[in-house]
Amino acid sequence: MTRAAAHSGRKKAMFFPLSKLIFFVLTPSNFLILLGLLGCLLLFTEFGRGVGRILACAGFLGLLAAGLSPLSAWVLGPLENRFPAFADDERPVAGIVVLGGAVEADTSIGRNQITVNDAGEREIALADLARRFPQARLVFSGGAGSLREDAVSEAEIVSRYADTLGVPRNRLILEQQSRNTHENAVFSARMVQPKPGERWLLVTSAWHMPRAVGCFRKAGFDVTAYPVDYRTNWPRDATRFASFASDGLGELDIGVKEWIGLIAYKLAGYTEAVIPSP
Repeated sequence: MTRAAAHSGRKKAMFFPLSKLIFFVLTPSNFLILLGLLGCLLLFTEFGRGVGRILACAGFLGLLAAGLSPLSAWVLGPLENRFPAFADDERPVAGIVVLGGAVEADTSIGRNQITVNDAGEREIALADLARRFPQARLVFSGGAGSLREDAVSEAEIVSRYADTLGVPRNRLILEQQSRNTHENAVFSARMVQPKPGERWLLVTSAWHMPRAVGCFRKAGFDVTAYPVDYRTNWPRDATRFASFASDGLGELDIGVKEWIGLIAYKLAGYTEAVIPSP
């Protein structure tokens, strides 16, 4: 192995844990809580009380504004609206790739049933598309996405509970090694070797679709977007305040994390553009 290849390998190995740390700190709810906590701590110092009051107020007011205002819709809207909903024009579909991110693997193992989070529409789409396109190849791409070495992959859970989803297990092509969207694209392309001119549908959350499409294009895998799991009702939500601050904060966290991911992936060379075009 050349020195350049070894250096590239180390960079890729560091990208995953480093991205987890960066996302934790910069996620709005975490950042505002940390900001307010720092302000509270400074209140107990002799020389930092003035700054402490500012930071504590900024953290509290930031949580209030981020949680209840329409800010989350403005952050998520451009991502969700980037790729239009799929319209079946009766062109043949060679295959379907569904990205992980919806299955709670640990809970599924502990409760002995498939458990999904708010992105569960990805699994619903998997079952629906398997029925609508019985000749299409079905790929589920989802590793553990965890720093733990003994973590169970999402693909393994989908395979175990394929009958629950109504998906024939013998049709599933399972990609279990990927930990992020870049690896979803690279490993899926390597497994199925798509042919030029074939139509492959890519299923993931609408707010995640720009980054996903960018990664698949970079991997040489031409896909047609099949967005699901919309979090906004645009343009109604552009002026609508949240009923619960936790709802607004959760959506804002997702949106900000995705924008950071788009920029990081462009800088890392995983996509050709920050916002890939339809």
